[in-house]
Amino acid sequence: MLEIRSLNKTYGQSPTPALRDFDLTVERGEFVSLIGPSGCGKTTALRIVTGLLEPSGGQVVLDGKPSLDPSRDKAIVFQLFNLFPWRTALHNAAYGLEVQGVGKKERLERAREYLELVGLTDRAHHYPSQLSGGQSQRVGLARALAIEPKLILMDEPFGALDALTREHLQEMLQGIVAEKNLTVLFVTHSVDEAIYLSDRIVVMGVPGRVIGEFHVDLPKPRSALDWRSTPQYTEIRTEVWKLLQTELAHAEALTAA
Repeated sequence: MLEIRSLNKTYGQSPTPALRDFDLTVERGEFVSLIGPSGCGKTTALRIVTGLLEPSGGQVVLDGKPSLDPSRDKAIVFQLFNLFPWRTALHNAAYGLEVQGVGKKERLERAREYLELVGLTDRAHHYPSQLSGGQSQRVGLARALAIEPKLILMDEPFGALDALTREHLQEMLQGIVAEKNLTVLFVTHSVDEAIYLSDRIVVMGVPGRVIGEFHVDLPKPRSALDWRSTPQYTEIRTEVWKLLQTELAHAEALTAA
């Protein structure tokens, strides 16, 4: 579904590009996680794919068509909730549909449907100030899902949450992805989160490029599995972490220079 071809991005006069010849493909229905040290271009790549940032070179192709601009085929969920404080959860969830010109009755019905999917039916008329962090992020997810995009991009969506809430939302997300057969490109700093959620983990280095890929063959749903006790988990975690440690040392050397 998604092809990223030789993507490059340099900010200003920086001698080190944020992305350098970054290539990636994501199949329909696949959950792919990007992981790597800070500054390796994970968020930059997501913003370029979404159309929020212009690349210095390269192509983004979605379903065989060039796709460097924002479109209804792509939706992003940020780490910060980015909800409008003056809108209720329902009207926040309906915002993307409103921008697309969907009529009020239809957009509110669809927003209610997706709030129910993320377990927030009873919070539909609450404002962001009345919601917890986890509930706010679920509204953000409902807003992205409501436009029914071909591709969901998620930039550390659970990074600001406490551990228990994070694990609860990981489980919820895995269920929704399976139910809706979603295609997801997900950024995380957590190796365990990547293993739990992903079909494939892509490790990035500095400057932004792919330095390793790992297929996660653990059965789903993983919430029903003692997945941390499996040999596959131990092997993948060890190999990913080893690669990350090497890249962290490399990144620190570049910074020192």
